[in-house]
Amino acid sequence: MSSKTRDWSSIYCEAILSGDILASNKVKQACERHLSDLKRKDFKYVYDIDRANKIIRYIEKLPDIKTGVPNKLALFQKFILSQLYGWVDDKGNRRFQKAYVSMARKNGKTILVSGIASYEFLYGKNPRYSRQIYCTANSKEQAKIAFSMVVKQLEKVRSVSSSINKRIRKVQNELTDNNSYSILRPLSKDTGSIDGFEPLVGILDEYHESKTTEMMEVLESGQTLLENPLTLIISTAGFNLNSPMYLQEYPYIMGILKGTIENDNYFAFCAEQDSEEEIENVDNWIKSNPLLEVDSQKDIMLKNIRKKLSEAQEKQDLGKTLTKNFNIWQSAMSESYLKGSDWKKSLIDLEPIINGKDVYIGLDLARVGDLSAVSWIIPIEETNQFYVNSHAFVGTRGGIENKSKRDQIDYARLKKMNFVTFSERDTGLIDDNQIVEYIDELVTANNLNVKFICYDRYSANNIINELSERYQMVDVAQGFATLSEPTKQFKKFVINGDIVHTNNVLLEIAVNNAILKNNNDAVQIDKSMYRNKIDPLAALMDAWTEAVNHDFENKGKADNDYYKNDFSF
Repeated sequence: MSSKTRDWSSIYCEAILSGDILASNKVKQACERHLSDLKRKDFKYVYDIDRANKIIRYIEKLPDIKTGVPNKLALFQKFILSQLYGWVDDKGNRRFQKAYVSMARKNGKTILVSGIASYEFLYGKNPRYSRQIYCTANSKEQAKIAFSMVVKQLEKVRSVSSSINKRIRKVQNELTDNNSYSILRPLSKDTGSIDGFEPLVGILDEYHESKTTEMMEVLESGQTLLENPLTLIISTAGFNLNSPMYLQEYPYIMGILKGTIENDNYFAFCAEQDSEEEIENVDNWIKSNPLLEVDSQKDIMLKNIRKKLSEAQEKQDLGKTLTKNFNIWQSAMSESYLKGSDWKKSLIDLEPIINGKDVYIGLDLARVGDLSAVSWIIPIEETNQFYVNSHAFVGTRGGIENKSKRDQIDYARLKKMNFVTFSERDTGLIDDNQIVEYIDELVTANNLNVKFICYDRYSANNIINELSERYQMVDVAQGFATLSEPTKQFKKFVINGDIVHTNNVLLEIAVNNAILKNNNDAVQIDKSMYRNKIDPLAALMDAWTEAVNHDFENKGKADNDYYKNDFSF
């Protein structure tokens, strides 16, 4: 088989799945997906090796912006490009119209970004004319970095190709192709309106820095009438666990790769460490640094990563290194209560059967009338685990849009996902009746046996009196003496896999925002920080003060004895 017809995707998949190249679980799943799709009968997409190889040959002819020497692509880069360009429908339009590509820093992201952008700018099809390609980012400066990479590369091409030199014109921050009237330019949220905005390709560079979905929505709304668009997220992990990349895209691609979410038009490649413990073994580093497959790059990369890791360990500050060099999401706050990775590990795809189960309910009621939370804990006897979930009630005084901007939470989206309920009062304040009705419906619909409803006495109001008529209520004092040990226990239960949850975005936001305050060896979640963002977790912690004492039929009191002997945090 000649290099022109070589099936790079299958070669890569075989190397990964045979263990010849070590890879993350998500990369393995991406390979399994490709091989499985090749066998699908009556599939409306086909894999065209020639189309896949065309862009590979193009990029390997482009000069490196530092050395001027043509790029040589690594096998994983050929796999990514082959997937994006090899899979097409019967019209030749791309199958994957959205892609998520993530890996540690310095792993050849530049080649992919600049190569795809310039290829579509010069040789893209459908439309044949007036193609719009945008290098986008959260800030104008970051967007210009990606754009300038493309410009520098094409400048070198222009210097050796008279035909390309005649075709391309650069005016300020825009490249124009005289042959096809296509444009390539940077785009950020600071960019003003653009006439006839219709991005064939939008590259979201370092999407982890985006605090909202604004840029994604701008790109995708402009692609509505296009048959062959591509939105490409290409980024390392980050520190904002409430960013749309982590809260929305990351769990979504997890579902696609596991097969629990069906989306034939979304490609995902995530090179990451499967756990933090893996960094102790150098052989594992290739999982997040796939460029280590290239022998000529290996020694210098390992030397630099070792240096970064050693320095971070000596300073006892691993956060940045884990994120940038090993592509592991980390909270920016050292006092964070739970690691995002630990919370993600306790995620389950489907809610367990809860009908007829015991339930412990926690309430965190609004002090000023803009957010209240109901959380519940259900012991699952069959697995000896606790299932947790939550719902919030949002005041609308001042407008939901203003509240969403202030809290940096998309409440309208959460309402559509049934994680929150908006107040129906004319005043916009929380309606206690809605909370009572929600609890009653939750209990009745699932035939739950309410053990206790636990609440914070400071925020108690008339709702407590009403609920106490039919449920046993527990006043949870909000101090170290009451909450410290349950707070420690809950964290250990999460880490050990004894707490499970479905993908409740609202609760995850609360977990990501929770930080601890300490008093000697005692700890509790600081409710003065991010007051309007941790309410679901605060309600959950109130319920946990009683739920932790639940006796599983198969467990007895073994866990309580264990925790009496180990309360280190």
